[in-house]
Amino acid sequence: MADLRPIAAPFVALGPSGVTVRTRLGDLTPADEKVLRLVGAHLGSLASKDLKARCADGLEHSTESWAARKRDLTAESSSRWAGSITKATHDQWALARRGQAAHVKSLEAGITTIRHRLSLPVGQKGSKRAPGGYRSAHEWFNKTRRLHVLEDRLEQVRADREAGRVHVVRGGKHLLGTRHNLDKAQLTEAEWHERWHASRWFLQADGESGKRFGNETIRITPEGEVSIKLPAPLADLANAKHGRYVLAARVRFPHRGQEWADRVEANRAVAYRILPHSRLRSSGGTPIGTGRGRWYVDASWQIPPTKTVPLEAALAAGVIGVDTNADHLAAWRLDTHGNPTGRPRRFSYDLSGTAQHRDAQVRHALTRLLNWAKTCGVKAIAVEDLDFQTEKTREKHGRKRRFRQLISGMPTGKLRARLASMADATGIAIIAVDPAYTSKWGAQHWQQPTAGPTVKTTRHDAASIAIGRRAQGHPIRRRTTPPRAHQSDVHGHRTIQADRCAPGREGPRPRIPGPRTRSVPPDAASTRATRTSKTVRGVRSDQVWVQDSLLLTD
Repeated sequence: MADLRPIAAPFVALGPSGVTVRTRLGDLTPADEKVLRLVGAHLGSLASKDLKARCADGLEHSTESWAARKRDLTAESSSRWAGSITKATHDQWALARRGQAAHVKSLEAGITTIRHRLSLPVGQKGSKRAPGGYRSAHEWFNKTRRLHVLEDRLEQVRADREAGRVHVVRGGKHLLGTRHNLDKAQLTEAEWHERWHASRWFLQADGESGKRFGNETIRITPEGEVSIKLPAPLADLANAKHGRYVLAARVRFPHRGQEWADRVEANRAVAYRILPHSRLRSSGGTPIGTGRGRWYVDASWQIPPTKTVPLEAALAAGVIGVDTNADHLAAWRLDTHGNPTGRPRRFSYDLSGTAQHRDAQVRHALTRLLNWAKTCGVKAIAVEDLDFQTEKTREKHGRKRRFRQLISGMPTGKLRARLASMADATGIAIIAVDPAYTSKWGAQHWQQPTAGPTVKTTRHDAASIAIGRRAQGHPIRRRTTPPRAHQSDVHGHRTIQADRCAPGREGPRPRIPGPRTRSVPPDAASTRATRTSKTVRGVRSDQVWVQDSLLLTD
């Protein structure tokens, strides 16, 4: 047991800090669409120039340079548009830096793995913790070439990071590469250009508390009227006072609509983003077709973070352990003592198809899980704190391509974030546990005992029990059943789990005198010391042997 890695303590996951809702801009006139395209293209060009200037500053960025960029943008748009553009630029640059750091970490892990495998003899088998040598001399030779490629790439990325250089493509790198594969993407050159320009538009504005309806740039009234503050060069297109353009469309937010209306009426900050249908992403990361002529608006605002309940309070009514898999969620309810109750549940989903389809499948599965938790009266759901970002590389798993595709398709981080967001509205706490050995120990200690003649327990069901017990602080591994001759009661199996605070829980049961043992009378503990033994060796005497001297006689 000394080679087991340390297991982190479970914790209650934080709730969401913001809300985003989307609805469609219906009944737009051709004039409305023309204005939206002109405004988006103009602001998009300003955003591209500002991003270029920010990337040129690199690590030398300062408050003075930011103020200078904002003044230049204000002259060509407005002060609020300039603030939104510079904020989006800073977020994009920070995201690129985080991606750069993750890229460096991935390259270092791949180089370390290749070097280790190259140092081993060809054909040497690996272990559970370390891969073995390569299978053939041909593969060994190709990996030496790949090692040089990765080392050169790592050196270049490190140099860029130290110099503060980042590489960002406004519109998306994937869509840019599609330009050279139009036949494969089933696009014409005109359709690609339309998607490319639409992806580079900028139509988003940050909210501001205290202003009318929470946003002066893109304003939506409680009645659903949408108006936009036009940039200075496009002020002649205004159809309302103060250089504003009012759209003919009326919007309504079906989801969280009342919450949005309350914020708008109280003049609290609400950020908006207007985007065409082509900005919605498909499963491959490319925009969906632009011929539908649909426009959407997103409203987002911050919410105070929900105060997390203590772990003990969340587990007061038991817990539901959930094991995440590639095509379903395996769940089992546990009582306060860590014992599984009822039958296991399975919530299936299909992660094939478009991104919208996958997202809908995950949301539907989580909705059913939360509804079942509310029916059971449980206030906590335990999930694994999984992260496969370092487990997807081909250098670690080699030829196991299907396995790499399997772990890449599992919705781990997004599923937990969405589950925490959806559970926040129901008052159910999400507990994240360390995933170490849950599947292995669950199958070893809980799969067979929970199965029956008519009930079949899978490895995933047993893993859900292990996850729930770890969230409760109970041990996962069960005590080995002693031989039948060593059982104190000679009937049944002694596998009941003692509390982790009970002293001597791993030892034998205490010997309680009484009729149950059928060997010692009830009063044996009090009369044993005064009872005379029938054997010489058992006699207890307080007399001391004294050797008298011989008598002296005359």
